[in-house]
Amino acid sequence: MPAVSARSTVVVKPDRLLAFGDAVFAIAITLLALDIGVPEGLDPSRLGEALRDALPDVRAYLLSFAVIGVLWVTQHAAFSFIARVDGWVLLSYMCLLAVVAALPFPTRLISDYGDTALATTLYAATISAAAAFMAALQTRLLLAPELARRGVARSDIRHSLWQSLAVVTVFATSVPLTAVSAATAQYWWILAVPVRRVLARRAAR
Repeated sequence: MPAVSARSTVVVKPDRLLAFGDAVFAIAITLLALDIGVPEGLDPSRLGEALRDALPDVRAYLLSFAVIGVLWVTQHAAFSFIARVDGWVLLSYMCLLAVVAALPFPTRLISDYGDTALATTLYAATISAAAAFMAALQTRLLLAPELARRGVARSDIRHSLWQSLAVVTVFATSVPLTAVSAATAQYWWILAVPVRRVLARRAAR
């Protein structure tokens, strides 16, 4: 099998690569849900307590589901721009998928140890890495316009790029906040929604 050069066009069609990515995203979401449960054989009188104990698992699941959902939508937007895949696009995308596939692990940590700085930092770093790899893919399209579909406006690619950079910025800047408290850093993540919108509007001008 010939080596893949970063400057050459890889023999893989964008739609086949995207289909592979969709499968990885679907598996990652499924694995998130498997962590939610209650012990078997409980006395019925303890079911309510067990459900309350499962709430951190549910919160972690919903958080990671939302993150994966945003990444999934963003990857589809990015692939709507791509006509050809080269080595840099392939490398960026495979790195993104590697992070997404591993997301159930930091999700488990944030569920079990969400009040610790270490678990919060690891989760934030994971999301930052995923968004950074997405941004790398989008940046490659800006630097190599011959990879983009005909008629795709550079402003549209910049729009998606700024949205990815917003996620990187918010989650990365939350790490120092863990020195204050893990909860403060986690509430900071909410800023990803308005920051994405603001930066996207600026890129569209």
